Amino acid sequence: MAMLWKTVDSFFPWATRDHQPRMGQALRSLLAAFLAGALAAGSTSPAFAQNPPQNPPANPAPAPAPASSGANIAPVASLGVASQHYSRGPRAFPNIFKPYESQFVPPPVLVNSPRIDQLIHDNKLEISLQDAIELALENNLDIAVQRYYPWISDAGLLNAQAGSSGFATPGVAIPSSSALVNPFVFFIQNFDPLITSSTQIVDAVTPINNPFISGAGTTGAASVVSHSSQFNNQYSETFHTGTNITVGWNNTRSSSNIANFFNPDVSSNLQVTLSQPLLNGFGKQLWTRNIRIANNNRKIADWAFAQQAITTVTTTVNDYWELVYARENVKVNQQAVAVAQKLYEDNKKQLEIGSLAPLEVTRSESELATDQQNLIFAQTTQLQDEQTLKNDISKDPLAPNIINVEIIPTDEPKPPEVVEAPTFEDAIKEAFAKRPELQEEAYNLKNADIDARATRNALLPSLTASAFYESSGLAGNSLTPTGLKTISTKIPIVDANGNPISVDINNVPTPIFESTTVPTGTTVSQNGFTTAQNQVFHNRFPVYAGQLTLTLPLRNRQAQAFHARALLEQRQLQTQMQQLRNAALLDVRKSYIMLTQDRAQVAAASKARQLQQQTFDAEQKKYQLGASTVYQVILTQRDLITAEGNEIRALANLVEAKASYERAVGRTLEVNHVTIADATRRRGQALLRFGCRPEVTSATLSL
Repeated sequence: MAMLWKTVDSFFPWATRDHQPRMGQALRSLLAAFLAGALAAGSTSPAFAQNPPQNPPANPAPAPAPASSGANIAPVASLGVASQHYSRGPRAFPNIFKPYESQFVPPPVLVNSPRIDQLIHDNKLEISLQDAIELALENNLDIAVQRYYPWISDAGLLNAQAGSSGFATPGVAIPSSSALVNPFVFFIQNFDPLITSSTQIVDAVTPINNPFISGAGTTGAASVVSHSSQFNNQYSETFHTGTNITVGWNNTRSSSNIANFFNPDVSSNLQVTLSQPLLNGFGKQLWTRNIRIANNNRKIADWAFAQQAITTVTTTVNDYWELVYARENVKVNQQAVAVAQKLYEDNKKQLEIGSLAPLEVTRSESELATDQQNLIFAQTTQLQDEQTLKNDISKDPLAPNIINVEIIPTDEPKPPEVVEAPTFEDAIKEAFAKRPELQEEAYNLKNADIDARATRNALLPSLTASAFYESSGLAGNSLTPTGLKTISTKIPIVDANGNPISVDINNVPTPIFESTTVPTGTTVSQNGFTTAQNQVFHNRFPVYAGQLTLTLPLRNRQAQAFHARALLEQRQLQTQMQQLRNAALLDVRKSYIMLTQDRAQVAAASKARQLQQQTFDAEQKKYQLGASTVYQVILTQRDLITAEGNEIRALANLVEAKASYERAVGRTLEVNHVTIADATRRRGQALLRFGCRPEVTSATLSL
């Protein structure tokens, strides 16, 4: 201190003479005031907690909703699928070929949204916290990737509606039921109608060895020449009750060189087969199990997307405030360097005039180097935090319009209003009702119950009732006689003893011969397809049949294994649910304590800064009165700068703790004006909406 006083005296040696004490004292006070003012110019303003924000958000966050029970919490609405609804297949009317065409899936948009360009001015991106959240929801690639899972679940639901199973997505524990329903009955389980049509044309020349048994008669033909054309059609469908219906309509036209009543001939038949399981596989609830599981998995995908949105918003909030702190920390370190630089220069001047020891200059130079090192570290941290926030709010941080842009946050951290629930128990209730992972697990438990019930039914024997009906028709070309005459066959008529019977004609015994009727001429009667169908649909030649088939797997080990696994998975999910509830409880407890602790730290840091400000002011007054030194003033100024930095850090920690608490209780989306769009009411809109400013009531995120 004495050295500093000597330095002042060396600048104004005449001011310290005995005959001019008052003027020297006045000049010393003036110099001390000047130095203190120069050093405190950048840091005498109060910390963020005391200043109103320079650019307050136009639409502040709403007051937190009171904690409520799970019964009052609305479930997550459908996230929407933009212009596509992948849970619905293309309609076959009026274009019957539409179901056989590929659906359009738009390519991903991997460029930044135009909103970024609108916020860039003079190569600076000035954004508020709400702007950062909006940009993150528009551009964050984690959300862009997660967005596809609800659509994949839609496609899985479409597959389940066709009679198969859904698809697995993150968060889904049971993509489909493992039950072996009616495994011994062989038919195609397809809830979509299936039409099969086949055409077959056969020309055949078959050698014969015995003309009598081949149907060729006694003509001595060496081969049978035949031609046939078959046109068969079949319709089959399985209904949600497990009932399977198969309808076949078969038609055959054939001709050959052998003796037939009709040649060529047309034979047709209509067959209807019904089958219904009565034990294993009985009931609508069983056959729609995969549809219900796929519906639940679609809701799981919704909640998983909501979880990603919460994670993205929370990360963006934290990264925003870290950048705010980093920028202010750079300013604090710049002020510290200025103080150290001033002290070093003063010490060098005193060393030059011989009023200060070289060791003091070395100490001040070492402190200056340390402060410069801290400044460099603070500046690199700012660059890192800026790049992190760029990654949060852009799809392509290397885009020319943003790569070299400086991000300037316009919001300042300030102690938030009380957001905690009235009691810790209320906070836990709110978390249990709103946290997405708990809702996902609840739907997984529903799926486990569906699968356990299905595998329980699959333990039963297979008893199937079947009914069969067939109606046939036969027609073709045949010879029709045009006239008849009676002729003798020369075969005598005999009595019971085998003796020929004769009659007296002119007293002459004359044997009696058998007679026959032969046509005097023939014509071809032509009948074909129309006649055969008339016989079919008039039920001329019906067949009715019924059948009961019982299949008993004696050890039934496969069904037992699947049922045991389903029960084990159900018990495992129940345990996991309790595990998640415990983790949620701990998360809420920690965030609750951290928020309370950070509020106390902000109050303490603010009080410490105020006291340090008072200390600095008092030290200035002491110096003006000659009771202190420039060095002491500089030290108190440095302490004030440190206190302001601590207050800034405490404020940043507090607003980040608030974001962590809101995430823990599942309140992040609502307090940041983010909602899930309902595609059932707004087709063509996708995923998320956020209301941010009075002039922008809502905005949608599309693929």
